[in-house]
Order: sequence, then C-alpha cells, then structure tokens
Amino acid sequence: MTEPAAAAPSAPIPAPAPTGGRIALVDLARGVALLAMFVFHFAYDLSNFGLIETDIAFEPGWRLFARCIAGSFLAIVGVSLVLATRRGLNRAAFLKRLAMVVAAAAAVTIGTFFAMRENFIFFGILHHVAVASVLALPFLRLPVVLVVLAAAASFALPALVASPLLDRPWAVWLGFSHAPIQTADFVPVFPWFGCVLAGIALARLALPRLEGTAAAGWRPRSGPARIICWGGRHSLLVYLLHQPLFIGLIMLATQVVAPLSPDERAFRAECQRSCAGPSLSGQACREICACTVDGLKRENLWQKALADTLSSEEGARMTRLAQACLRGP
Repeated sequence: MTEPAAAAPSAPIPAPAPTGGRIALVDLARGVALLAMFVFHFAYDLSNFGLIETDIAFEPGWRLFARCIAGSFLAIVGVSLVLATRRGLNRAAFLKRLAMVVAAAAAVTIGTFFAMRENFIFFGILHHVAVASVLALPFLRLPVVLVVLAAAASFALPALVASPLLDRPWAVWLGFSHAPIQTADFVPVFPWFGCVLAGIALARLALPRLEGTAAAGWRPRSGPARIICWGGRHSLLVYLLHQPLFIGLIMLATQVVAPLSPDERAFRAECQRSCAGPSLSGQACREICACTVDGLKRENLWQKALADTLSSEEGARMTRLAQACLRGP
C-alpha cells in the first residue's frame, strides 16, 4: 500500500445493522481505527505543509502505522459483511451500501485528480472496499478453513506472481505490478483482500461464541465511548469529511506559523542523518539541527549553506554554530 499524500488509508463500508441486533463492540473497534487514522492523517498533513520536520510518508514507523490502520479497517469490512448476511443476504441493502462506497470512491478520484493530478487516487481504500465487498460474497458461506487458506493465498500471491503484462497501467490495481506507482493512496486487490478474508474468518469463528454474552449486549455509557461508536457507525461520512477539515485548519495555522520550505526540510533531514549516532537520540538531533539552522539564518549564512557556497571561513563558523548547539544553552 502506498501511504497517502493527501488522503489515505482507510474507510470501511458503511456499517450494516445486523438482523440479530447491532454489536456495539464492532462500532467501537471501527471508531478506534478512525481515531488512529486521524492521528496519521493529521501528522501527514502537518508534514506535507512543512509544519513539522518528519517526512511522514517515508518514515518507516509511520508507514507501518498506516499499514496497520488500513489492515484493521479492511478486517472490519469482513466482519461487517458477516454481520450483514448472517440471516441471509439482503440484496437491496447490500447494493445500496455498495453504491454509496462506489460513489464515494469516484468522488475521491475526481477530487484528487483536480487537486493533485500527479498523485491522484485511482485505486485507494474505498475502491478496494467496493471491489472486495463483491469478491467476498462467496466466502461468506464457504467452510472457514477455505476462507483462511484463501486469505493466506491473497497475502502470498504478490510475491509469487510476476508478468510484464501485469505492470501495465490497466492491471496495476490487482497488486502484481512491480513498476513504480505514483499515487496518494494505493490499496490493490492483493495482498489487501487477505485482510477482508481474515475478518470474515474471525467473525464466523467468533460470532457463535459471542451471541448471548455480555460482550454482545454491551452498549456505550460514557460520552467518549458514545462519540467513538457514533463515528464507527458513520465511518464513511467521517472519512470523507475529516481531511478537508484537517487541511482547512492547517491552512489557517500557516497564516500564523511559517511552514518550513522544501529546502529547509531537506537541509534538516540531511543534518539529522549526519548527526545520528549511538550517543545522540533522534530528538536531540532534531533540536541540534533546528538550532543550527536558526544560527545560520541569524549569521546571514543560510542561503550560502543551502547553495553550498560557504567559504572555508564561513564553513568554520557553521561548524562552531553546530558545536554550540550540541553543547546547549
């Protein structure tokens, strides 16, 4: 999965109300996943606007976090499909939910095409949810062991299948392409369909044991729990609205706090790589490099440092600035 440059991981299909009664714990799980998504997207937006130094889209820890969020949402899609069909498939309700997701996916594609044409989303999380919801239907009645095997196969296939034909633009959405893909959010069918199948298997194993228990009848009592469950019940709406809200707030913030320029971010990143070592933490390196940049600007050496045109004397001054920052106040 390619992490977002503006949109990103994850919006499950609108949560169905199962015939046997809604399981609020599923809404809670979906709501918690939404909160994790908010953290990732807000951090990414801060990074994208130059308000923080960390490049969220390429930092390994944040990339892993994004994958975990996407995987959790897709697993909940599988759980939701089982809940929606445990008394039989209501075709009208299923098609209505599917149409909502398809329309939302189309809106994301159109919106990102005009807003960020070079990185527009052609097969992101919503596109995957729409396709996976249809592909998953046969697995709702197959023996659970076959669902588990299919999930394992889905995870393994991208490493096993390779063909120049699958590198062509019309086939990249399948997930077998090894060509570079430029898009803000990419969630191909494989291996991510494995998460949906894993959710189906988990739900089919757990639901018979859950029904009639206190967990099945749990309802949120506190205000925060109710808000989280509400978000889980309306996850598609929340997904579509949260990024415009975040971006609007951050654009307002940039009127007060000057964002880092791309050149300054690159300089700080290179400084931090040079600084990193067993004796200095990442946080210490960030503070030292920020202090050094401030000193270069104060001494009118910043533009020369960026252009790499410092004289030997000016280079020595920059070294002394960095050493003073290392010693601290």
